[in-house]
Amino acid sequence: MMNLRSGATRASLLTLLAASAIACGRAPDTKTQHAGPSPLSGSVYIVRDTTMGASFDAAGVAAPIQQATLSTKVMGTVEEVLVKEGDRVAAGQILVRIDARDLTAKSAQAGASIAEAEAMRRDAVTQANRIRALYADSAAARAQLDAAETALARTEAGLLAARAAEAELGAVSSYAIVRAPFPGIVTKRFVDPGAFAAPGAPLVAVQDPSRLRITASTTPEVASALRRRRTVDATIEGRIVRATIEGVVPAQAGNLYLINALVPNADAAMLAGSTASLALPIGTRRAIVVPAAAIAREGDLTGVTLRTEQGDERRWVRLGQASADIVEVTAGLRAGDRVVVPTSRVAPPTGN
Repeated sequence: MMNLRSGATRASLLTLLAASAIACGRAPDTKTQHAGPSPLSGSVYIVRDTTMGASFDAAGVAAPIQQATLSTKVMGTVEEVLVKEGDRVAAGQILVRIDARDLTAKSAQAGASIAEAEAMRRDAVTQANRIRALYADSAAARAQLDAAETALARTEAGLLAARAAEAELGAVSSYAIVRAPFPGIVTKRFVDPGAFAAPGAPLVAVQDPSRLRITASTTPEVASALRRRRTVDATIEGRIVRATIEGVVPAQAGNLYLINALVPNADAAMLAGSTASLALPIGTRRAIVVPAAAIAREGDLTGVTLRTEQGDERRWVRLGQASADIVEVTAGLRAGDRVVVPTSRVAPPTGN
């Protein structure tokens, strides 16, 4: 009997072990699985090995096209300074007034001189007409006529000189009021009321930031491919913009050429005097590019969202040259990769 119980007990134990093994090998219930992260919303860009223009970055400075340091041609005390640094001004707006009372007195003197010259001319005309009539009746000598004509010519010259002196004085008097030569921003105020203004001494500096000029130097080989009105990529303090070449001229020193390119800046978003560079074309090369809108940034890291069969994943990449719409990827991607361009970012049309 004991042997039979032992055999039955072993059989029951084996049955339980088998059932436990079956239970352990059973596929888990799908209702208990945790769902992976949702795919990123957006279009898919298929990475391709493409041809892009190779370029040479020529460093320069973005300077305003119009800038002026204003001074005066008169000496006097500064009465008013009507602007502060940073103020926007219109063309012709009064910036500085200088005390010109001495010029006012001289203007009155000039007016009196003109009145005297006009009176002398009237007398000379009357005398000349009288001598002409007498000479016609043979009642005056030729010498008398010549003297009358000379006196008339002198009075006319004196009147012209007096009027010229008044005009010159008026021109000088206009420098007592300093006006903005063009619309722009006051960048420097050199004087305050009560200061003494001397000819040529700076009073106010104004610049127009609505257009910037980037000036950079390059070699003759690079410069030879550039033409006026051609557009190139430019970077101003990290901001990528389009610049139009204004001219290519030899530099004064060295075997170099200066490239001048214009950048519109109507909103004054880019500051004059910022460091800049021009991407000057030097041929083509093979490269991998993606839409600029696909790039995500976290601190100093740059990456893209890669769509794979297993789901979306973040891929950190190293970037190369960039333009307003596309950016080169020098490491981290290969042809055929599928990159997500999020709908929250503006992107150019892409293949998928």
